[in-house]
Amino acid sequence: MQREEALELIKEYVKNKNSIKHMLAVEAVMRSLAKKFGEDEEIWGIAGLVHDIDMEIVDYRNDPKEHGKQGGDILEKHGADEKIINAAMAHNAETGKERDSLLEKAIFCTDPLTGLIVASVLVLPSKKINDLTSESVMKRFNENSFARGADRETIAACREIGMELKDFITLGLTAMQQISEDLEL
Repeated sequence: MQREEALELIKEYVKNKNSIKHMLAVEAVMRSLAKKFGEDEEIWGIAGLVHDIDMEIVDYRNDPKEHGKQGGDILEKHGADEKIINAAMAHNAETGKERDSLLEKAIFCTDPLTGLIVASVLVLPSKKINDLTSESVMKRFNENSFARGADRETIAACREIGMELKDFITLGLTAMQQISEDLEL
């Protein structure tokens, strides 16, 4: 599966513009992580791009175990690499999929990080990601009442990929700043 094919596929399954921007953000961070670890940037990027492909067809609140599993089925049907399928399943702990690879561990902690970064941007007067600092995101990380949906424990699982929280946040923020136009931030 090539990136353009993956992008068309998510546009077929996901109609919410903000959801697609979230998937683009996860893609950008995953590509940066792949580069850092000397991994396949294309596989890691596509995994980030398609990880939530089932978000509009699964009722996550009532059946959280299905989000990721149905995505894996969709991706398998469309010929995605097994690593991408496993990453889509592993990004949601509720599926029960063990995070066996570095890719699976990376996507797990990256998914909520992008939400924390976006929430941190939206409280800035400028609402511009290029005005956000990693220090500000760290401060927001420590405010439990801020962006409650961004699970702090999951973000802190960056230690499973050998990264300190501050370094992980900095890498994620930098990656997202590089695609600020696509994110409209």
